[in-house]
Amino acid sequence: MTDTIDLSIRDQFPILAKKNYLVSHSLGAMPVGAREGLVRYADEWETKGVVAWEEGWWELPVTIGDKVGAIIGAPRGSVGMQPNVSLATGVFLSSLPFDGKRNKIVTTEMNFPTNLYLFEGWESLGARVVRVPANDDVIVDTEKLLAAIDGETQVVAISHVLFRSSYIQDVAAVVAKAHEAGALVLIDVYQSAGTVPFDVIDLGVDAAVGGCLKWLCGGPGNAFLYVRPDRARELKPRLTGWQSHEKPFAFDAGSFKRAEGAWRFLTGTPTIATMRAAEAGLDIVHAVGMDSIRAKSLRLTRLILDRCEREGWPVKSPRDDAVRGGTVTIALREAEQLKDELIRRDILVDYRPKAGVRIAPHFYNTDDEVTAALDAIASIVSDAR
Repeated sequence: MTDTIDLSIRDQFPILAKKNYLVSHSLGAMPVGAREGLVRYADEWETKGVVAWEEGWWELPVTIGDKVGAIIGAPRGSVGMQPNVSLATGVFLSSLPFDGKRNKIVTTEMNFPTNLYLFEGWESLGARVVRVPANDDVIVDTEKLLAAIDGETQVVAISHVLFRSSYIQDVAAVVAKAHEAGALVLIDVYQSAGTVPFDVIDLGVDAAVGGCLKWLCGGPGNAFLYVRPDRARELKPRLTGWQSHEKPFAFDAGSFKRAEGAWRFLTGTPTIATMRAAEAGLDIVHAVGMDSIRAKSLRLTRLILDRCEREGWPVKSPRDDAVRGGTVTIALREAEQLKDELIRRDILVDYRPKAGVRIAPHFYNTDDEVTAALDAIASIVSDAR
């Protein structure tokens, strides 16, 4: 992997001219093309009206899903867009039975809270949720996770990259153990898609959820669900809607015939405006290339980690490149106030409880921007002493 990204691409992201934008792990910078996509949506609605459904709107969840698939290694027709990860995860879980002996959902305490809330809701349907604890709020011990998987496990649902620490979990090991035990694997790739290269086919996962909000620069309302094609044919989601019908415009109220592929897991009328906004970011990420993005991410996050080591600042992210995503979490005291002061200085980062200040350089950031943020932290910390 070589760091050879042409920084003229910064012109595609207007906010970079005004702010030091180091928060792509939370909300990716908006590309110029996103505004153009929204204008296109407005023009289509204004000039075509209802005919727009027949000229591309209806297919957008899978059309845009294919753009996501090109980045995460999914076959065409296997990724469908969803409004958010909660719904995407709920659709997949609704395909699985939890009323028998095989009723365990194995997850971790470090999973994103929306997923944990959802899993708890499934307990009323018979699921038993097993949360594997974290070590020092940084990593989840792989051996402990594997030990929780057994013949009563229905699905293992974990994050590919942990949102607090940016630790990359060993998905391959989890898939191997889960499949040996007869269980499925669902991974949340929100913190990896667009910054950490991976291939869902190579990983062998049964399903993946994620979104374009963060590293894919697509804005809110653009989550996605991938289901392995051979698994998709077997599953019948209970949480469904008319867009998943084989012939939705037959309006047959008496017979529900499920569509194939990603269509099978869609629900109701799709959100056209958000998907039009997502296209530009996906096209840019695909054009830049995941290997180049990863090389730059590793170099810039190492720059942060090296400075933290020199300054004596504690971090809650791995130093090992092989298990670190695109974010570095600095666990200084008064981290929330530090975040507020950085934002006041137009250095955009964020803060998470039990973690610290999260800094996330992306392919459009410069070394000088990262250094300026670290200099600002040093100044703020020094002034507070």
